[in-house]
Amino acid sequence: MSTTIEQMARPLLSVEEARAQMLDGLEPLPAENVSLEEALGRVGAAEVTSLTTLPPWDNSAMDGFAIRSDDVRQPVTLQVIGEVAAGGVADVTVEPGTAARILTGAPMPPGADAVAPVEDTDAEPGVAELPVRVEIRSTFNAGAHIRRAGSDLRAGQVLLRPGDVLSPAAISVAAAGGHAALPVYGKPKVAILATGDELVAAGATLGPAQIPDSNTPGLMAAARDAGAEARSLGIARDTFESVRDALDRGLEWADVIVASGGVSVGAHDVVKDAFAAVGRIDLWRIAVQPGKPLAFGRAGKTLLFGLPGNPVSSLVTFELFVRPVIRCLAGHQDIIGRELVRATLTERVRKAPGRRGFVRVRLKRDGDAWLADLAGGQESHMLAALAAADGLAIIPEALDEAAPGSAVDVIRIR
Repeated sequence: MSTTIEQMARPLLSVEEARAQMLDGLEPLPAENVSLEEALGRVGAAEVTSLTTLPPWDNSAMDGFAIRSDDVRQPVTLQVIGEVAAGGVADVTVEPGTAARILTGAPMPPGADAVAPVEDTDAEPGVAELPVRVEIRSTFNAGAHIRRAGSDLRAGQVLLRPGDVLSPAAISVAAAGGHAALPVYGKPKVAILATGDELVAAGATLGPAQIPDSNTPGLMAAARDAGAEARSLGIARDTFESVRDALDRGLEWADVIVASGGVSVGAHDVVKDAFAAVGRIDLWRIAVQPGKPLAFGRAGKTLLFGLPGNPVSSLVTFELFVRPVIRCLAGHQDIIGRELVRATLTERVRKAPGRRGFVRVRLKRDGDAWLADLAGGQESHMLAALAAADGLAIIPEALDEAAPGSAVDVIRIR
């Protein structure tokens, strides 16, 4: 499908229009069960309830002595009749005038209704030998320093809901509730393809007129950061056949294929034709800077993204368009997953008219406010500035420039 004059004349799509087309009809991938070790950052696909009650029995919150509160209305010396350790069985009964040494987490022995911490007694902390008698130097009410059965979890209690992002604490509470695996939405599979006769793999010896492929490592990292499993399809040459062959390999595995380069109007820009050969193109060209030439389409159930070849444009458009799609497929309710802050520009910014600018900035605090400094040069090949940036300052389409002191929204990317 060659680019026609009619296609060139079509108005550029806004960010919102393009994103809406990309997300149209998308649903989270089918659920799967994964081990707790694999669950971090995944999105829960079903309600998870506790299989256990925790604590399963009243237990001590302190190292000390299990006592009867009626015995300690004033300082008193009690006979020590035994010990209960964590993981042990409470096989002693605390009678009037007696106490049992108890360790943190150990079940309360029958007869005892409070715990006197060791520091409130004359016993020496950490001494293994069991004392014959112990002086209790403070008074304690019933329930003192006791963790009640079921005070944390009860069997049947809802622990996680569909859409919950599984944090370390969420995984921990699932384990406490008796689960070794959790139902989560599928992990999107993203295949990354670089295109260009000038590219060689990062770290390879450069020949005449060659440059390292920085897009593949960067986009692979961006895909994984968004929650996907990523694979490289390598570097395709600037021919229809080379790109088509790579796409065919990607379609055997991927939910999303991301190609960089070859989507503009040059004689060697063949990615759109290859997309059309394996599927269809839904949109091309978006009113953004950097990154106007961006192709999106579908081949069966696989989504196709053709990003600009310039590395900054490639990573910025991935952030704006591919990342939300990945997060949608992964089940995230917040498909953007980025904080938006208001900041004041410290330098003048110029951009192309009619396009929404995404300026690479460094954020810093000024009291309760944010200031946004330019992170470096803003040309679409200047990766160093993007690497130094922690935000993308948004300059609206209607502006050709923003003066120092202008208030702007900034997407925090780090």
